[in-house]
Amino acid sequence: MRKNPRLENAFAYIVIILVSVVTAVNYYVFVLSNAFAPSGVNGIATMIQYLCGISVSYMSLLINLPLACFAFFLIGREFTVKTMLYVLSFSGFLLLFQNHVIDIDRFVYHTEDGKSTILAPVAAGAINGVIYGLCVRCGGTTGGTDFIAAYVHKIRPDISFSKALFTFNTAVALSSYFVYGCNVEPVILSILYTFLTSNISGSIIRGGESAIKIELITDRPEELKAELIRKLHHSVTILHATGGFTGKDRVMMICVINPHQIKDFMEIISAYHNTFACVSDVTKTIGNFKRKV
Repeated sequence: MRKNPRLENAFAYIVIILVSVVTAVNYYVFVLSNAFAPSGVNGIATMIQYLCGISVSYMSLLINLPLACFAFFLIGREFTVKTMLYVLSFSGFLLLFQNHVIDIDRFVYHTEDGKSTILAPVAAGAINGVIYGLCVRCGGTTGGTDFIAAYVHKIRPDISFSKALFTFNTAVALSSYFVYGCNVEPVILSILYTFLTSNISGSIIRGGESAIKIELITDRPEELKAELIRKLHHSVTILHATGGFTGKDRVMMICVINPHQIKDFMEIISAYHNTFACVSDVTKTIGNFKRKV
């Protein structure tokens, strides 16, 4: 069944609006009432609100609008439109919460009440990780430093998007030391928030499409091939290779399996002496690959 691009695009915009609302709730409940700065531009906006009282909503718009104009022409139109839809929705709903048009004050988490200091960044980072992953899968981002990181990666492909983003987020975390009374705790909380966001969003962006690739050198290729296919239900690719040290002709086998099958694989090759295996992670598989085995 062919997918309808218009319906998919409309669904992506709806998801972006919904996750922006969740982000606004996340900030109002877990971030703004506790002394730490999240990652990216909103982390800068949070620190400005803490110092000057200017709402994160206004600062987020003020910083993101010029970056969006820049990105619209130099990075990509659809990427920019989706990202700015997220930014506008986030700022709008956060304003509604801050002005008590929508009252969610009873859910706000205050660490000053004797509650755990670490729970706020853990909850906020985990929620933001899910949000960021969904935004990226829908073709946008959460704005701010993502615009800058995307542009840096475009002009310098050798610098990965994640590396540029990590650099900016680290700068935000370190600057929070001076904002929150030269205290190291906000820095640690900010790093924890960023770590959780990065790992959870990465898992969502990759989805359930990861696998494990195994490259084998063995003296008993036919027996091993038959057992791998029979027990793991994945085929193998056989290549002819030459040993660099001995100069002898050898057989190399390549097999891609599901992550949960690695234990079964280890049990299989333990019976084959003089077998060498190299195992590596595969972030995505495309095409005919069985997952429910």
